[in-house]
Order: sequence, then structure tokens, then C-alpha cells
Amino acid sequence: MAGRDRSLREKVMSLEEAGSFVQDGMKVGVGGSTMSRTPMAMIWQLIRQKRKNLSCSRAIVSTDGDLLFGSGVSDHIITSWFAQGILWGLSKVLRHHVEKEGKNYEEWSHMGVGMRFRAGGMGVPFLPMRAMLGSDVLGQRPEGKQIDCPFTGERLLLVPALNPDVALIHVQRCDAYGNAQIDGLQFMDIDLALAADRVILTTERIVSNDQIRRAPDQTKIPFFCVDAVVEVPYGSAPHECYGLYEPMMKHMEAYVKQVNADPIEGMQAYLDKYFHGPKSWNDYLALIGLEELLEASQRGRSIYND
Repeated sequence: MAGRDRSLREKVMSLEEAGSFVQDGMKVGVGGSTMSRTPMAMIWQLIRQKRKNLSCSRAIVSTDGDLLFGSGVSDHIITSWFAQGILWGLSKVLRHHVEKEGKNYEEWSHMGVGMRFRAGGMGVPFLPMRAMLGSDVLGQRPEGKQIDCPFTGERLLLVPALNPDVALIHVQRCDAYGNAQIDGLQFMDIDLALAADRVILTTERIVSNDQIRRAPDQTKIPFFCVDAVVEVPYGSAPHECYGLYEPMMKHMEAYVKQVNADPIEGMQAYLDKYFHGPKSWNDYLALIGLEELLEASQRGRSIYND
């Protein structure tokens, strides 16, 4: 976005204020992967604000995709894999909305999604790759174009750049300007941040710029990519945030059982209780339960035990 303000300025705001960056019909990139560093607090906010017709893209989609389809916020999801997690397999919510409600599930290979974000971040219209050639996935994706390499004659696939209007990314820590540090796997978040016109960062905690500068090698997303910073402890709940908390498995088990038993009424009941009912994110966490939060935190931080 040519007119974007890239100055070094404080960007701290509330979930509600950050939600105003996302309008109906926009393309929204979702950071993290599967059940890791999912920007669940922002998804929670967009559902509460009743956004519509969003086209959402993510490396690998988990129950976040259930919520986006089931709430009516999104009618188009671009990803390489859509399930409720490795433990629970294919989502019945996905199947209902794609097979019966006409929503669009656009599947690429994992490399294909990554290269599309990479092209978007580089500012080029496409990138070449070999993955997907010879696979059935390619037959579903007419957007990819096959060519003979002008240098080697090798057959290659060109995949188009993916440039979301807004990216939602959750990180362990960042400063008030948006310099974000990520522990553990980065997934496709750096390319996503570069590719998107705007970036909303939710973070487990806001730290000082001095702390960021003491470990500059850990800063993965720079301030000039970021438009909003929201401090949201447990902002990936009930998913995980590496080094801080693991997935809240009791909650997840109950959720999957409920929505798979009835993808319509079960999902609506879940949304009413956990998304529309709470007055704040803290109220949402209280519904998940202090005991489950503490157990998830204990497991998440156990990686630092001797």
C-alpha cells in the first residue's frame, strides 16, 4: 500500500479498534499454522463484529477455519490442509459448509501457499516451483500456469502472488511500535507480514524497545510492516503459543464432539457461549477455565525444564 504510514510510532490499541482495519469482503491472511500461534483473539473479535464475505488464507487451517465458516465471517478459505487437528481428522463443519452451503475451500500444496505469500512479500506477480506438478492438486488449481524454463527447458509451475488486505499474526512479544519477536517455528508469518497491505499484531505481552534491541536477531517482523499492536494474554487460546502454553485439550475435545455431532446447531451454541456471550477476552478465558489455562501453561513452559 503506497500511502501506508511506515513511521516509528506507537500503535497500541484495543481488539475493537484493531478490528476496524478489517472490512467486509476483504482478503485476510491468518498467521501461525494448525493449532500453533493462531491469532484467535482477532478471529474472536471479527466474529463478534459480524464481518462478512472474508477470503481467508493460512498455511494450515484447524478449528479456526471451522469458526470462520460456521460464524458466516468467511465464505472462502485458501490453504493446503483443513482439519480439526491431527487428533480429530477432517472437519464435519468444513464438509457441511462446502458441500451444502456452497462455501469455497481452495486447496493448494503447502509449498504452493508458501510461495504465493513469498511472491507477495517480494512484490513480484508470481514465483516458479516444482511442487504440485504431477499431482491431482494441480488439476484443481487453474490459477497455476505451467511453462518451460527459458534457461533449462525444465517444466515449471508459476503460482500467483497472494497479497492479503490485512494479516492477523500472533507473537510471543513485541514493542509498542510493532517490532515482533517469534519463538519457535516462524511458519509463513514473515512473508505474510511483507505481503499484506496492513498487519495487525496480537501479542502475549508488550515489552520495551530496549528489550527488543538487546536481542535484535530475534526480531522477525519489523515495525514498518505493522499497523496495529494489541496486547492479548493467551491470545491463541484454546490453541497453543510455543514456550508459553500448549493447546487446551479438554476444551478442544469438548468442542470437536459438540460441533461434529451437529455442525449447525452445535456450532451456533458454541459461538453463542464463547464468542457472543463474553463481554471481554478475559471473560472468554474465564469460560475456558482457570484450571485448564494453568495446566496448558505448565505444559507449555516445561520445554525450559532441565
